[in-house]
Amino acid sequence: MDLLEAILLGIVQGITEFLPVSSSGHLQIAKELLGVELENNITFDVTLHAATVLSTILVLWRELWRILQGAFSRTFNDEQCYILKVLLSMIPAGIVGVLFADQIEALFASLWFVGLMLLLTAALLSFAYYAKPRKKEQISYRDALIIGIAQAAATMPGLSRSGSTIATGLLLGDEKSSVANFSFIMVIPVILGKMLLDILSGEMAAMSVETPVLVAGFLAAFVSGALACKFMIEVVKRGKLIWFALYCAIVGAVCLFASL
Repeated sequence: MDLLEAILLGIVQGITEFLPVSSSGHLQIAKELLGVELENNITFDVTLHAATVLSTILVLWRELWRILQGAFSRTFNDEQCYILKVLLSMIPAGIVGVLFADQIEALFASLWFVGLMLLLTAALLSFAYYAKPRKKEQISYRDALIIGIAQAAATMPGLSRSGSTIATGLLLGDEKSSVANFSFIMVIPVILGKMLLDILSGEMAAMSVETPVLVAGFLAAFVSGALACKFMIEVVKRGKLIWFALYCAIVGAVCLFASL
């Protein structure tokens, strides 16, 4: 992997981690185009995920700081309630990651499956755009669990994590900005957990990646991720998800056609 490939892949990861177009699907497409085996490079994968976590923290630092301050209160408060909801949302992804990791990993080699899941993402975003559910003031524990199930399902390549969680929250009637913030905050511990497992697996020690390549990929993912996260929050507030649905439908159809 050279510097240009690292920058391109970093940009793809940073943008698609937050936009509802599937980062895993687009990284698979990028791998096909560039001839880079991402799944065989744990070090680079962990680096990109670290960059997207930091970009999320940068954009949502005020919200995260407020939650962190409230977490240490001796009386149960809204911030501690929020943390419990995030923890609850992590359970489905944890179960899927432990029980079905190998089966899901095998699907990454299938371009037609990526295309199929992109079409499913398009359908989900379309439903969220046209549905008019009764609005709620805040995300409930039940909603947090259902959104967590959507996040777990989005481990499949081509099914957008942010698209699935945000669309699910909107279909449940949750407020737009609250859903967007919750979607991006809930993934932080999940990504950190995956990074820890990758590090503990010992596979990183066997990887030989040049430092400039890692730095280039990290910076590209961090900058593009921060911009995409901020942009996506505004998009959700304005209810313009239908354009991403159209994009996913087109890319999904192209993937299916290309895999024939």
